[in-house]
Amino acid sequence: MTEQRAFRPETLTVIAGRPPHDVDEPLNVPVHLASTYVAGGSREYGRFVNPSWTAFEDALGALEGGRCVSFASGIAAIGAVLDLVPVGGVVVAPRHSYTGTVGLLSDLESRGLIRAVYVDIADTAAVAAACEGAALLWIESPTNPALEVADLPAITAAAHAAGARVAVDNTFATPLLQRPLESGADFSVHSATKYIAGHSDVLMGAVITANDDDATAITGRRTLGGAIPSPLDAFLALRGLRTLHVRLERAEQNAQELVRRLDGHPALAEVRYPGFGAIVSIVVAGADDAGAADAADAVVSRTHLWVHATSLGGVESTLERRRRWPAEAATIPAGLVRLSVGLEHIDDLSADLLDALG
Repeated sequence: MTEQRAFRPETLTVIAGRPPHDVDEPLNVPVHLASTYVAGGSREYGRFVNPSWTAFEDALGALEGGRCVSFASGIAAIGAVLDLVPVGGVVVAPRHSYTGTVGLLSDLESRGLIRAVYVDIADTAAVAAACEGAALLWIESPTNPALEVADLPAITAAAHAAGARVAVDNTFATPLLQRPLESGADFSVHSATKYIAGHSDVLMGAVITANDDDATAITGRRTLGGAIPSPLDAFLALRGLRTLHVRLERAEQNAQELVRRLDGHPALAEVRYPGFGAIVSIVVAGADDAGAADAADAVVSRTHLWVHATSLGGVESTLERRRRWPAEAATIPAGLVRLSVGLEHIDDLSADLLDALG
């Protein structure tokens, strides 16, 4: 690990999590399809550990600068961190968050296990004030799908000063664009389904922490809850991670050029882009919420290259009107369409979207 961390992130995506370079050994850790191990060693049972998970965890942990624990899904990873909040503890979270996170917070609150406080994560002073007496500050930056950006070092320091732990959902930025642990966060969380795996064929999550006790606690939540990834998914996610730097570079270039081409389009009330990454949100104009929703739905239905889908971060470009989901925040514009910009040629992507916009 020490030697690997001397390399740049682009190199780590390629070399981390490999087996030793011994003669006749494979370059990749193979898929270990095992539920049971011969007793007497460190593995014992398939719910405790799997070499395919370990290889993935070594690689993503090296990129984030901590110890990684993999999960069956992103929401399982989120749940494991929230499970560390003491009963009755206050969780401060962005008012615009992944709907799965909001749903989980709402469920925990309805059962009296936590109290959720929602803030504008880009308002540093408001976040700092809300952290007084809180147990956990949950951060998304950029937020999903509003794409607000938080001042990570400032609000992390404020949360710690108030006695709160800090977790950052780093799915949109990836460790190539943002490393929350370096800003002082206690946990960095991923839906590895998205950019990490990158090919829309894996469900996985991950939690990374620099604290050994926290890593042990998170591993314990996984073991007790049984939210373990499949060995094949771990293998595929690691294979996807190998090309993260080139995929993200191309997708980000496409996103930035697409934003330039969409600027000032008469069918759009707004184009949101945080300046990095490959997620863009456009707000389709309408006379009122119903009109904007209808207009946005029409745009989504008219694309041919862009795929109407709820996930993101794959090699293909996807789009979705987010308010079609009842759980989406009412403060998200009815006409907001989230774009996950993929790796296709930018001329084809922009032509298809501009045609759909009319």
